[in-house]
Amino acid sequence: QVQLVESGGGSVQAGGSLTLSCASSGFDYSGAAMTWFRQSPGKEREGVAGIDRYGRTRYADSVVDRFTISQDSAKNTLSLQMNSLQFEDTAMYYCAADRVPLRSLFDPGEYGHWGQGTQVTVSS
Repeated sequence: QVQLVESGGGSVQAGGSLTLSCASSGFDYSGAAMTWFRQSPGKEREGVAGIDRYGRTRYADSVVDRFTISQDSAKNTLSLQMNSLQFEDTAMYYCAADRVPLRSLFDPGEYGHWGQGTQVTVSS
């Protein structure tokens, strides 16, 4: 019955900003790992930014200092603030979560719960 609902995707010009949100239901953020992944056509799904069960964050090298992940445990909401967007950021973005201890925060196979995905398109 866990459901992750993403919103905030859209089309922006390069250099612009977007904030993605992932609202969860039937899921407790406490003690959970939550990560934003993205996938573009022909490419593997990759971790973008994640928060492990201890609150530690990890960012892909390509987004560090541009993206910021945050979570509101009380509201069961995960957010991704994306600044200075580049064309290469164009992808379907997914939020994922799991309360089971993970071997790798950026391994999609470790997650049992996924959002539906929200498209981010950045034009040059």
